[in-house]
Amino acid sequence: MKVDLKDRIAVVTGAAGAIGRSTALMLAENGATVAVNDLHDPEATCAAIRERGGKARGYTADVSDVSAVNSMISAIESDLGPIDIMVNNAGINVGKNRVPIHEFPDADWHKIIRVDLDGVFFCSRAVSARMIGRRKGTIINITSVFGIVPARLQCAYTAAKAGVANFTRSHALEVGQYGIRVNGVAPGSILTEGTKSMFYSPENKQRDSMLSHIPLGAPGETEDIAAAVLYLASDDAKYVTGHILVVDGGWTAGYHRDW
Repeated sequence: MKVDLKDRIAVVTGAAGAIGRSTALMLAENGATVAVNDLHDPEATCAAIRERGGKARGYTADVSDVSAVNSMISAIESDLGPIDIMVNNAGINVGKNRVPIHEFPDADWHKIIRVDLDGVFFCSRAVSARMIGRRKGTIINITSVFGIVPARLQCAYTAAKAGVANFTRSHALEVGQYGIRVNGVAPGSILTEGTKSMFYSPENKQRDSMLSHIPLGAPGETEDIAAAVLYLASDDAKYVTGHILVVDGGWTAGYHRDW
């Protein structure tokens, strides 16, 4: 997919991670100047963009810190210019420490909600205030299939991602009158360095069961999510707002079974 994002400024949060990195790279390859945000190492993604001839600048900020978010958005607009595209990608989960609700720690709940839901709100509010004055802009939030269907042992993550999905729709209703579009992308099972063993290691006895729930029979790639973001950021999606684009190989279409 190739679109023209020349002269547009895009922000991608959590862009040191697999999906964020692919998204930042794809936006840059299509002409956008990308503000690369991450709490840890945004410069590695910036370097990859520059190696491919793109334009990028790194910003280290914690999206769960409202002051840090406001300062970052102000710095980006001062350094690069008005923000045209905001991609709220930063997110966390509990990892392998999955427990039922009655055992779920307060600290894990608050940490996940702060990053996955509060962070989307803080960033969206900061850019909306600027986009409204310019009467243009697009915001894309990365939610999850677990924001659409429930999952066991991940109560904070599913709650946060469901919140992001409905927040996306609510935000779209509020700012559509100003020419601003707000959409979401809900990834399913995506192949990364961290999930390769989960899907393809012979030692994982659950791998066949996991893949059997995907009608297309395989996990997606990070570029699949980046391509969805690229479409929603492009003028080809000029009449799309308040939509959650599910990219999951059919996982949420219904039970995929032989009986």
